Amino acid sequence: MYHQVMQDNNLPQNDSEIPEVVEIPITGTIDLHTFHPREISDLLSEYLKACIERGIFEVTIIHGKGTGVLRERVHRFLSSCDFVADFRLADARSGGWGATVTILKKPDKAEKND
Repeated sequence: MYHQVMQDNNLPQNDSEIPEVVEIPITGTIDLHTFHPREISDLLSEYLKACIERGIFEVTIIHGKGTGVLRERVHRFLSSCDFVADFRLADARSGGWGATVTILKKPDKAEKND
């Protein structure tokens, strides 16, 4: 999966400021530290769908501990996703309140619920 990283104002002033495209490996763990908060919803939607396509149904989202703003944004997004079965803060050895473990719905289960 590839994602274009936004600049603060999202409008490049010259060629050297064109947002870079980064490759995000689909491993079941994504670290959001390098992404702008405005990117989180689109990024997570793409990433979680790519995980489902690859048969990965438990995903760890690393949002950091900080002030909790990013965690709240992630949780708000996950609450609104039809393809998310459940989510919870990670246990202490997996990042504690700096990470969220997300359980994704398996495609056949989602189809049966329709």
